[in-house]
This record gives sequence, structure tokens and C-alpha cells, in this order.
Amino acid sequence: MAIEITGRTNSPTPIKTSPKAEVDGEKKVVATNTEKVDSVALTTTAQEIKKAFGSSAASPVDIDRVNSVKKALADGNYQVNAEKVAQKLIQFEQLMPQENST
Repeated sequence: MAIEITGRTNSPTPIKTSPKAEVDGEKKVVATNTEKVDSVALTTTAQEIKKAFGSSAASPVDIDRVNSVKKALADGNYQVNAEKVAQKLIQFEQLMPQENST
């Protein structure tokens, strides 16, 4: 059994405000606008993140190098330098926090 609700919409109805008229000391009518304006302030962290994303628009990836490695892998000609891999593994392990084994 379906329940149908009528008279409701999903979008909020905008409320418009009209300028108010005020009377100053010399009996002049002055119109003031009561419309509110939303504003957003970014924290310094958010600004730094925005700046980092903006500077990363220029890709740091060497597309030519990636394509040459892909081709070498597909052809079976890619040579792995075991010495270099071992050195990088050692460097990585040295950067990792040491666990207390007591």
C-alpha cells in the first residue's frame, strides 16, 4: 500500500525581504536593504590544501617514461635492478617507526 503525501515540495521556498524604510532625525525616509549575504572563510590549512591542488595541475608524472616502461613490460624487455630495489627497501625500513619488543 503506497502512501501519498500532497502539498509538499522537495525544494525550499525562497523568502524575499523588501527594503525597510527608516526615518532619520530630519524626517527624511531612508530605504535600507535587509537582504543577508552568506560568506565563507577558509582556514590556513584549507588554503594550503587548495594551493597544493592548484600547483598539482601540472602533472609531475613523466608520461614518456611511463609509456616506455609499459612498452618494455609488454615486450618482456624490462630489466629489474635488484641492487636498486634492495637499497630502496632498506631506506624504507629505516624510515618506519621502530616497535618496542620488550
